[in-house]
Amino acid sequence: MTLRKGEKPTISIQEHMAIDVCPGPIQPIKQISDYFPRYPRGLPPTAPPPPGLSRAGSLRSSSSSSTTAAAAGAGRSPEGPAAAREEGRDEDELDRAFGAASAPPAASKKEEEPDVEGYDSDDSTTLGTLDFSLLYDQENNALHCTINKAKGLKPMDHNGLSDPYVKLHLLPGASKANKLRTKTLRNTLNPVWSETLTYYGITDEDMVRKTLRISVCDEDKFRHNEFIGETRIPLKKLKPNQTKNFYNCLEKQLPIDKTDDKSLEERGRIMISLKYSSQKCGLVVGIIRCAHLAAMDANGFSDPYVKTYLKPDENKKSKHKTTVKKKTLNPEFNEEFFYEIKYADLSKKTLEVTVWDYDIGKSNDFIGGVSLGINANGERLKHWFDCLKNKDKKIERWHTLTNELPGSGFND
Repeated sequence: MTLRKGEKPTISIQEHMAIDVCPGPIQPIKQISDYFPRYPRGLPPTAPPPPGLSRAGSLRSSSSSSTTAAAAGAGRSPEGPAAAREEGRDEDELDRAFGAASAPPAASKKEEEPDVEGYDSDDSTTLGTLDFSLLYDQENNALHCTINKAKGLKPMDHNGLSDPYVKLHLLPGASKANKLRTKTLRNTLNPVWSETLTYYGITDEDMVRKTLRISVCDEDKFRHNEFIGETRIPLKKLKPNQTKNFYNCLEKQLPIDKTDDKSLEERGRIMISLKYSSQKCGLVVGIIRCAHLAAMDANGFSDPYVKTYLKPDENKKSKHKTTVKKKTLNPEFNEEFFYEIKYADLSKKTLEVTVWDYDIGKSNDFIGGVSLGINANGERLKHWFDCLKNKDKKIERWHTLTNELPGSGFND
């Protein structure tokens, strides 16, 4: 090829990548890995080999064998002076490159080197700690949960931070009706809430059998919120009217017992008052308020009202109904209903109370119910007996609403 004066010679890519076909050992084409050699595990790169040597050394034996086969087919001996010099040069360069690294490393250095493959972030890092306090107000049947702060939470977002909030559930019977939550704090691993969340209608029976689950989660706008950690406190550890402080390490999510009877799913709580009036010869039933009702509407609320029946009711005249409270899960009614009945007949009666969500243009939704009488048990039976034993005395009690009430029709 002739070049004009001042013109630089050009080399095509085919010529650049071509294998040297001159007589002698076949040289492998250099690859990108030749310039970034990988050393044996645990050996420091004290003497990096020249570029291309690592791959050349690894392929030297295969190249020599191919050369031997080629030379034998051509009738030439592979033990010529050029081949011997090439092999000797390769061996010398390999010895210089890996001679220092082949010695066993010191014990101290080996211990300091972490095992990258066996590293587990969940096992080696903490989920964080939570500072909170609990107070059971026995007189007002309230459980006050003060969420103070968290420290060292696990990062959940790409920026290395989280958007944490705290939610509470009462177990067993966890549902949306008994969930409470704090506000969300943005971009922090050490949030300070200083919020008090209160459960109303907590009875002494609840304090014996219930457990408070406190979960810390990371809020995400465009996907599901992520769980960070939780802690659980059996309420029987609390003493009435005494504040107890906690500083607990968060744990991984524990499974919830799925063997709980689904028919006893909690739907909220209701405060009812009972009084037998000797002067009027009848039972006065007071519907005072509800708390933590299940949300039945798409807006996250309900339009609740309460119905009462005194059964058996042969004439079907015992039905009473409160007014409807709009868009609330904690309605206050403060309404009383009177049932004219002899005192001796009360032991044969059962008071059924149901809570409904009012809907326009379609059937009303059943929220929950409770039954008081001689066939009841626990707090419901005790409330009925206390009413019978204490004439002319108003007795108020909180009761848990469930999604099933035996003997009650669910059609409004």
